[in-house]
Amino acid sequence: MGPVGVIEIDDALSGDAGQTLAEDVREGLGRAQKELPPKHLYDSRGAALFDEICELEEYYPTRTERLILTRHSGEIVAATGAAELVELGSGSAAKTRVLLDAMFAAGTLARYVPVDVTERVVRESAAELTAAYPGMRVHGLIGDFLRHLDRLPEPVGPRLLAFIGGTIGNFRPHERQDLLRAMARELGPGGHVLLGTDLVKDRALLHAAYNDARGISAEFNRNILLVINRELGAHFDPEAFDYGASFDEDHEWIDMRLRSRAAQDVEVPAIDMLVHLDAGEEIRTGISAKFTRERAWGDLRAAGLEPVAWYTDPQEWFALTLARAAA
Repeated sequence: MGPVGVIEIDDALSGDAGQTLAEDVREGLGRAQKELPPKHLYDSRGAALFDEICELEEYYPTRTERLILTRHSGEIVAATGAAELVELGSGSAAKTRVLLDAMFAAGTLARYVPVDVTERVVRESAAELTAAYPGMRVHGLIGDFLRHLDRLPEPVGPRLLAFIGGTIGNFRPHERQDLLRAMARELGPGGHVLLGTDLVKDRALLHAAYNDARGISAEFNRNILLVINRELGAHFDPEAFDYGASFDEDHEWIDMRLRSRAAQDVEVPAIDMLVHLDAGEEIRTGISAKFTRERAWGDLRAAGLEPVAWYTDPQEWFALTLARAAA
């Protein structure tokens, strides 16, 4: 067995996660159309629920993307010469191992840089992966990739910056552009972006993926209310809300919402706020945009990134784009 790699963890949140949540709740629940950023879904319980969702029969994105990665990871590593894998929203790094395996087999793997808002998952995956890949270093970043990409360590060689899982679809077009530009700035010499995008497809398939029969998606979305209760002393009753996800044809995205079953007033003591909801009033908990190749590549090019390869599955349900900084 080879040497165990060094682990280094930076905390960009440094205690301000609760403050960020307070600001988002104050702003989002004060709007006419109430809304909460989906990043707050992913506390420890939320991350575990999302892992359950990823294994559901109805939820095709995870297994489809895993298939694409399994088929093309060697090709991706050969094309990039990647010595370092940076992963935004790393979670448990389950799919990432396919890329790490390919880098390890190619003899180029030097470092893995997971970026996630949940400290526990960053530390646990760091320990597991340094044991699995002898000599690999891990430099974790506990932070919000919308705000903290400039806290990434300097590259140790050709960098592959992976933003997979279709998470780019959780952002509106202007937010996507800001994030992709920030990613482009952090590539370093010879760096590449690997971007996962869920594709436009049959509406029934989309509906089933976000409204699973077991109700785990509902529990996952209601979890944001429990986070607010715990962190801000609020008194939301998750069972007082119905969950539903529908496809917005105009924007071509899935719209996820919690609907109040009755009129209610909810106190949020930490921010001295009283939230009123009418019967049937909704709180949007997230969107998930669906892409065509033209849209995905257009977003990349607008951010100064040039697509160099497109990988998809036989049904063309999901795609990975490999891109580099435009000349």
